[in-house]
Amino acid sequence: MLIVKQLTRLYGDITAVNNVSFKINKGEIVGLLGHNGAGKTTIMKMLSGFIESNHGSIEINGVDIKDNPKKAQKDIGYLSENLPVYPEMFVADYLDYVCEIRGIKEDDKASEIRRVIMATDIESKILSPISTLSRGYKQRVGIAQAILGEPKLLILDEPTNGLDPKQTNLVRELIRDLSKNATVILSTHIMQEVDALCSRALIVRDGQLVVDAGLNELKKSNTLILSTSLNKDSLSSSLKQLNGISLIKKISSGENNISYHIELKDNVQVDNTIGEISRLIITSGGAVYSIYKKIVDLETLFREASEIPQKTYKMEA
Repeated sequence: MLIVKQLTRLYGDITAVNNVSFKINKGEIVGLLGHNGAGKTTIMKMLSGFIESNHGSIEINGVDIKDNPKKAQKDIGYLSENLPVYPEMFVADYLDYVCEIRGIKEDDKASEIRRVIMATDIESKILSPISTLSRGYKQRVGIAQAILGEPKLLILDEPTNGLDPKQTNLVRELIRDLSKNATVILSTHIMQEVDALCSRALIVRDGQLVVDAGLNELKKSNTLILSTSLNKDSLSSSLKQLNGISLIKKISSGENNISYHIELKDNVQVDNTIGEISRLIITSGGAVYSIYKKIVDLETLFREASEIPQKTYKMEA
């Protein structure tokens, strides 16, 4: 489990990360999204212990990273965006070196290196210098080192960057498999990556967490779009007996129809209410041209949260 509380990082007078808090449970794959400069990489570096926060705390499986950094970092596997691998080293030697750093026992090294090589499909490159590898293979070597020792927290910065579609699918399957025994947080600018892998999305803007949303929650909607022949007063009169409506707002009008944005209360059965609204309008002599739930997809949510200052979202995962 990862618990982050009021995380803040300053660079001189610039606040790169401002009072960020969230919790990720074991088995979750959570996507961290934001435009360049939003603060995601700084958050990732603080989570890994690469840089310290000015304020706040990070707890990994009950261990505070400031109080006991070595113990906390033993449970972390980190893939940085810039792939800090040594170009002059052979792949096998590099993985052996990382085993040394992670404190993996000598008797366990060979089997552990074999495990990560097979998991990332790089067996054909183990005797190649890293400098000769393609971007895709370098990325897979970076993932291989991150999962050495089976860490309980995986921090992956752009894990499929530079991979072809086949390699991307392989890495996604690997991340899903790893999440069975670990907590995974990944940073990406690819919406499809989050849709394909994550159960939850965190969106940062100007160093602040503006969205913490379960992806299943995005598919639920308490907002309806209605097109009818009734004007606002007639519609409100027709629907006044429905207790589940919190807002009716006109959004456009045509020659024979008017469109409305209708907000429903949280405890309302949306599908049943759609039927009731249609029935009441028709009973009052009006016509229903269309009525449907407005679904907020991840791309729309990201755009609104990143570009519109007043837009903030908090949804339970």
